[in-house]
Amino acid sequence: MPALATILVALLVVWLVVNFAKGPAYFTTIAFIGLTNGALYALVALGYTLVYGILELINFAHGDVFMLGAMFSATMLLSVFHLTPHASTGKLIVAIVGSLVVAMAACGILNAVIERVAYRPLRGAPRLAPLITAIGVSFILEDIAIAWKGPSYVSVPSLLPKGAVFSVGGVTYTWEKFIVVLITVPVLLALTWLVKRTRQGKAMRATAQDRDAAAMMGIDVNRTISFTFLIAGALAGTGGLVYALYFGQVRYDTGYQLGLIAFTAAVFGGIGNLPGAVLGALCIGFIQAFNEGLVWHAPGSDWTESIVFGLLILILVFRPEGLLGERTPEGA
Repeated sequence: MPALATILVALLVVWLVVNFAKGPAYFTTIAFIGLTNGALYALVALGYTLVYGILELINFAHGDVFMLGAMFSATMLLSVFHLTPHASTGKLIVAIVGSLVVAMAACGILNAVIERVAYRPLRGAPRLAPLITAIGVSFILEDIAIAWKGPSYVSVPSLLPKGAVFSVGGVTYTWEKFIVVLITVPVLLALTWLVKRTRQGKAMRATAQDRDAAAMMGIDVNRTISFTFLIAGALAGTGGLVYALYFGQVRYDTGYQLGLIAFTAAVFGGIGNLPGAVLGALCIGFIQAFNEGLVWHAPGSDWTESIVFGLLILILVFRPEGLLGERTPEGA
């Protein structure tokens, strides 16, 4: 099996090198698209990995929280701030920041309420019970979205500027991609600081390691878990805003597909591992962009989901702990 994996990786490298040689500027442009998509997936994947790290629960409703965050953001941008495609830079910044705060707060509170109502009573139950409950909550959130916005797409006009940030050697990096990264990177850095450097972050890490021991040391486990869900929901809200701005449309089932991709990214990088979730999301973003954008023997967009979930199967079979995860007796 290691020999087969080596051959597959070698073929992938050859394919990328040939595509790069045929059009370096075009290849680099596609790579920037992959970077942008990966940054978005990272925001959602981190929510999965935070919750799994502390409860070992796959919160399948997380993608739908992200979807509602996109709808909150679309409502704020269009109905509250009344943005138009040619709005001034100052108004655009105020609208984005205001919408970001509302989306993060709304999704964070929603996620914390879901934990309190749906998951906490089942904390001592067999693992299948909270898993089924998460799927049920996912359907409930989708029905709420349908009742609120209907089954059709909620469209957001092109609000981000499309001018060039820089243009070198035929490669143009535009503002709408840069703004996505500009929103995402500070959020990821703030999350890393929160988990690694703050008292609450230490409580989260202690609870994830051993809940009973953390409680004996005076940590309020219930409050820490609720705080983790709050942060995961805020990340979903941030991802919702980025998605609404960048892709321009959202529907009640958007969170299902993107949530599965983000979950795959979290598993690929090592679920429960924050840098692993980011790495996995970037890898998925590049895989999607190269598959759909490159022209030399690329399978095309019809195969994107098959490739992504085929990758998930391979990871679960050959390295279930992920790229940066640690092998445990349970996952071995």
